[in-house]
Amino acid sequence: MSLLPKSRWARRGLIALASAAVVAGVVAIPASAQGTIDKVKSEVTGADGKNYWVENNLTPEARQQSADGPKKEYALVWAGDENVADTAVADVRNLPGSLLDPVDKVRDAAPGPDFLAVVDVTKDTPDYGKVVNTATVGPLVENEPHHMQYSWRKGDKIYAGGLYSAATYVFDVAALPEIKLSGISLPSQTLCGSVPDAYWVLKDGTAYGTYMGGPVAPGPCRYTNGEVRTGNGFAGSPGSVVRFDQEGKNLVEAPAATETPEDPTQCLNMPALGNPTCANPHGIQVREDLNTMVTSDYAEPRSIILDPVKNPSPYLRRPTVRTWDISDLNKPKVKSVQYLPTGPRSNGVDPLRNENRAVMETTVTNRPENKGAFAQTMQGGAIHYTPDITAENPVWKEVFDLGTSAPELGVGGENGGPSANGGWIQTSADDKTLYHATIGRKAGTLGPDDKGTAGGVIALDIEKLLASGGTPECSIDTIEETTAGGAEADCPTIKSTVGINPDQTGAGPHWGALDNLERGDDGYFRHTDQPKRLATANYFVARTGLDGDHRVCMVDIAQDGKLSLDETFKDEDTGDTCLNFNRQHWPHGDFGNAKPHSMLFVAADEDIKD
Repeated sequence: MSLLPKSRWARRGLIALASAAVVAGVVAIPASAQGTIDKVKSEVTGADGKNYWVENNLTPEARQQSADGPKKEYALVWAGDENVADTAVADVRNLPGSLLDPVDKVRDAAPGPDFLAVVDVTKDTPDYGKVVNTATVGPLVENEPHHMQYSWRKGDKIYAGGLYSAATYVFDVAALPEIKLSGISLPSQTLCGSVPDAYWVLKDGTAYGTYMGGPVAPGPCRYTNGEVRTGNGFAGSPGSVVRFDQEGKNLVEAPAATETPEDPTQCLNMPALGNPTCANPHGIQVREDLNTMVTSDYAEPRSIILDPVKNPSPYLRRPTVRTWDISDLNKPKVKSVQYLPTGPRSNGVDPLRNENRAVMETTVTNRPENKGAFAQTMQGGAIHYTPDITAENPVWKEVFDLGTSAPELGVGGENGGPSANGGWIQTSADDKTLYHATIGRKAGTLGPDDKGTAGGVIALDIEKLLASGGTPECSIDTIEETTAGGAEADCPTIKSTVGINPDQTGAGPHWGALDNLERGDDGYFRHTDQPKRLATANYFVARTGLDGDHRVCMVDIAQDGKLSLDETFKDEDTGDTCLNFNRQHWPHGDFGNAKPHSMLFVAADEDIKD
């Protein structure tokens, strides 16, 4: 068995992304300290002829649940093993001299298996918060598990991506707490894109996925529809959108870049391309009833992974949102590329902090009478809105600045918008509330006097904005509105906030998920449009220099919309609020800390009644 030479990467302060796509063996699994573990393996043959697997490590609690116990709800958490290539980044940022003492740098040095953690989240039961299964994947290690789809419904497969491996895993969760592997997509199957980010499951069970990075090899690449775009290679530009079937087969790979050049002053590429492009799709959401898909461009990914010490250029973070015509699901076509407007905080001194910079996520509205969508910016710290995604050229306006909510989340709060590091954003099914998770800004980010901001979750009332139809008045265009909220009557207002790590700056959640399952009096679960809680994950990507405390927390949503941290959701080892993924023991062995990036609320198919 050979392992990737990550210690050499760490000494040089580099992360060789393309090399992470190479198959490596999973290290031997030591005996668990948690009692008898049932190991159940599910395998598929990849396009390269090799075997890929998921191995369940079922605890005694899982066996009891799957036998004759009460029906259970689970949170599935897609998590990566932490190793020296992650833990060394903080020291690299403090060079020179910070790597001279190796004692702390080699903990968990060898790569362990990445996994889906199956967590019992059935409230008011003895096992609430317990990890009852870790379904490890192999033989690929160091996938850097990232996103899955935004929500799950009975019958859906789960699509889960690995940033560094450029692999998409497809999991069958019908018989939870056991998980099966339905298929895997390897880089050789998506040659025109790399660095998979997020997924959207369509009504027929297939899924679209965003591949944020450029083609696996630099040069021209021919897409499924015969079009050709030239890219600058793995984790570069331009990215693509892929449609997968339920076994991970690539049905179509479509270009996110237009045939004509995009704005060269806004869309820097390294190395430069003849046709400049901002096409690095990250967030993705779909309105099948409107035959429209929306994707948000975040960044040329290798620029922020390879060099966590400094930002090569603010123009490698993108200000663009794309709408797509998906009237033929196998022929998605970019319909428009819109540049979000700079806002009143933009002063030309540091474009990285402009309100339109780094469009990480987008979310659509849901009800038939609404056609709008929202987009949020990670570095820009703002939320933008367009009332009609079906328009030929949708008009986007800033409608909320995170400087307004920052003081409510905890310490700091001054100048709260720039680099607020917002992530997950989601409209409620009834289109009344917009939920948004923010990491917050580390102290010192904007300079030595910067006090930073705490992170958490905000809930915004968007009823008036959507009621304004196609002609909303809201527009954040004065400095006063960046901290006091929009002056127009239809601007979103804060319904509630909850701080996660309110005593620390830059330590809030990156991701979230709404719980759309509720248990009836008969013990069965049903889908609901009125979620009573959401989950958050306090982890971004360690090798960017923005890590997190690796906790998964539960947030209750009261009937009046008020958010509160669920203090009954406790770590089974420490008894502290929230589930801590920094632990030595797991059902699959003593592999130490893990990095939880995304989660979904799921139950076994037989335990759900429609």
